[in-house]
Amino acid sequence: MTTVILAVGLSHVVIALAVTLVYVYGFRRRFAGNFWGALAVAVIGTFTGGLVDYLFSDLIRQLSSVNGILNIFPPIIAAAMILSLFAFLSERKDHYD
Repeated sequence: MTTVILAVGLSHVVIALAVTLVYVYGFRRRFAGNFWGALAVAVIGTFTGGLVDYLFSDLIRQLSSVNGILNIFPPIIAAAMILSLFAFLSERKDHYD
């Protein structure tokens, strides 16, 4: 049981890292806290997505599943949404400086 929890947690962190790399280096978005601030927000987003996956697991599992263990779409979607919001708020902050 502990191994599964650790594997899922590590998967969420890796997904957050991937989404952060795409936003920071691929889209060249600026964030408060630069890379590390964006990574922290993406980790929160992936775990939020995991919580959504847990709460709506029946519906989501019918839509997609990876090896029957982990659905990667809710963490990716939640991390991208939260990072987009964070990028928007970071850009707005720059206008007031």
